[in-house]
Amino acid sequence: MTLSVILQAVGIVLGLLYLWLEYKANIWVWVVGAIMPLVHGVLYLTKGIYADAIMQLYYVFAGIYGLMVWLRKPTSKSDKHEGEIRHTPIGWIAPLVATYAVLHVVLYYLLSEFTDSTIPFFDSMSTALCIVAMWMLSRKLVEQWLVWLVVDMISVGLYFYKDIPGTASLYTLYCILAVAGYVRWRRQAKKI
Repeated sequence: MTLSVILQAVGIVLGLLYLWLEYKANIWVWVVGAIMPLVHGVLYLTKGIYADAIMQLYYVFAGIYGLMVWLRKPTSKSDKHEGEIRHTPIGWIAPLVATYAVLHVVLYYLLSEFTDSTIPFFDSMSTALCIVAMWMLSRKLVEQWLVWLVVDMISVGLYFYKDIPGTASLYTLYCILAVAGYVRWRRQAKKI
């Protein structure tokens, strides 16, 4: 059994657990979300998917940050819905899109100029979207599922192309679960 196969198997188990916890809006999602990236980071480095490998460090810190945000108690009446599942405020959409665009351009440049990446456009695209989606998840925004759906679809192609079929299959399942998660969270947000 090769290192790649072992890393894929462990990553799949952790990934399924992570998605289940996210679907349930369970705080343990952040603990698994801080462990799982270490496995994926090593796998992606061995396959030359550099931005995704570096992205795993972001996931570790995002897991810690998300845990802190979800544990924080509202301090004022204006914060009373902060810990609840809700829709993305209209005023946040333009800054989120701008953040994605800047990240995509910067990551694309870095990958194109300083690595031997054969997939800099899609690697930087999925990584930039992941950064935005993780922040949205930390705020329990329903639409984070739609961003994850785009990331998952890009990742399926990327991982099949890079000969990581187990992880590509996991991301295929992620696509289905992103739709289910969106429907569930949208329904829960309406109750608030």
